[in-house]
Formats: sequence, structure tokens, C-alpha cells
Amino acid sequence: MAAKDDSVIIKKYANRRLYNTGTSTYVTLEDLAAMVKRGEDFTVQDAKSGDDITHSVLTQIIFELENKDGQNMLPIPFLRQLIAFYGDQMQMIVPSFLEQSMMAFSKEQERFREQMKDALPKSPMDMMKMPLPMKALEEQTRRNMEMFQNAMRMFTPFPAGAAAKQGDGEPQKEAGERDGDLQDLKEQIAAMQRKLDTLS
Repeated sequence: MAAKDDSVIIKKYANRRLYNTGTSTYVTLEDLAAMVKRGEDFTVQDAKSGDDITHSVLTQIIFELENKDGQNMLPIPFLRQLIAFYGDQMQMIVPSFLEQSMMAFSKEQERFREQMKDALPKSPMDMMKMPLPMKALEEQTRRNMEMFQNAMRMFTPFPAGAAAKQGDGEPQKEAGERDGDLQDLKEQIAAMQRKLDTLS
């Protein structure tokens, strides 16, 4: 087994079989998902060309998990928004935004686990003396909901009706107006970054 800090090489063959070079065994997408959950880093390479195909394999893992009964985690409105950003001006900042949002969320969950570990009773006698920390759980749930609501507001920085108004027979925007829109977009991106920093 490779050290945790090392990236294990997974080779994918033409028959779609995946080979873990660290353990010298064939693995499945479920095995790779388990490696991700354990925090083990790996890179997937096409066995023939040597190309890095980690992104497509991780996407395939998400696809498989989303298709399992009761495992849906990505809401339909989010998926629609994500698809709409492909080819859009905002596409270049979406990956960074999502990455930082998930990092902030993970830090929040780690902080909550530490709080719960300190709050939970250490023995049966302690359990009788203190109530379950429901207040802490409720507070964490509220914070998580607030974080996601803020994130989704930042993820959709334009008013819902903005796109509709564009097509209501208004004349084509002149170059000066487009430059103004671009400046507005830059300011919105900067505002999003400041909000992300606050979330972190």
C-alpha cells in the first residue's frame, strides 16, 4: 500500500477494468469511491495512451452513486444551473467557487464533529447527568442551511427575470453597454470571492 501522501496510479484498460498499481489488484468504481472516502489520493491513467482520465472516472463514480436508490445528493435545480453554466462567461469561475464552497463546508463539519465529541458523555454516568446536545445539533443544521442558501445566492448572481427581459424586443446592446456589463460581472465576481472568504 502506498503512503497516504503518495498518489496511487490506477490504470484503466480497454475492457474498462481498473488496475490498482499500489496493491497489484483489480478494483471497481466502488473501491475507488471507498478510497476517496478514506482520503487516499489516486490518479487514473489510460493504460494504452497514459493520458490522465481521473476527472472522467470521478465523474463516473458520482453518476453511479446518483443512480443508486436513495443516494441522490445533487438536487435537480442545482444540476440545471450547473449545465446552464457550460459555455457561459461564468464557467471559468464555477470550479473555483464550488471547490472553495465545499472546503468551507468540510471545515464546518469537522468543527461540528469536534464539538460533538467534546459534548457527548464519556460514560453511562455522564449520560445520566447531561441531556443530549440537541441544541448544538440544531444550531449546526441552521448554520449548514444558511451556508448553502448563501452559496446558492452567490451561484445565481443575476436576477431570475434578467434573461427574460433581454428578449422582450429591446434593441441589441451597443459596445459601450457590453463593456459596462463586463465591468458589472467583474464586480459581482469580486463580491462572490469576498463572500467565499467570509464563509471560509
